[in-house]
Amino acid sequence: MNHKILIIAPHPDDEILGVGGTIARFAAEKNEVYVVIMTQGYPPDFSEEMNQIDRQEALAAHQILGVKETIFLSFPAARLDNVPHRDMNEQLLKLIQRIQPDMLFVPFIGDLHMDHQRVFLSSLVAARPNNPYAPKSIYAYETLSETNWNAPYITANFVPNVFVNISAFLETKLEAMRLYASQIKPFPNERSEESLRALATLRGSTVNLFAAEAFYLIRQIY
Repeated sequence: MNHKILIIAPHPDDEILGVGGTIARFAAEKNEVYVVIMTQGYPPDFSEEMNQIDRQEALAAHQILGVKETIFLSFPAARLDNVPHRDMNEQLLKLIQRIQPDMLFVPFIGDLHMDHQRVFLSSLVAARPNNPYAPKSIYAYETLSETNWNAPYITANFVPNVFVNISAFLETKLEAMRLYASQIKPFPNERSEESLRALATLRGSTVNLFAAEAFYLIRQIY
């Protein structure tokens, strides 16, 4: 059976870093994959030109992965702590009602970036199980340079319990990330091709695979 899968990304490229290989695999298996990018940059922090570049790069990367639809919301990047929680809840609830996803992928609550934490909370509000359109499965993904930079002894620690085999799709993920030319960095920066490959190799070898992406299962309803 084909499924509808919704990935919620706080910023452009988070979806590639955390779910890129899984997106490519699900799309290749004839599932419908939707990506929503929650924020955009506003002056004085970001220029309009930077915002347009981000969106163009996202669309090019998503085309490589086989994304059915990319949805851009307009909440302010790096300033979600100033946005009323209910405003994000409402926008995400409308998306879930329209798309009616079977599976939902969200950033991890323990990420260092406050935007990630707030998007996680709003995602779970919108996906409450008493919502008739709520997804049956919800997974949290890891984002290099955000998930692993927080203090695990005082915040939630990312301990994955679901692994998706992306051995056949790792190169597609890396190709998509290269299209985010404004975001990818040279090694040893964690947002480098080498670091993404290393993490996929590590997660894969954990479960005897060549490459994998790891997730934390939040809820599964059968």
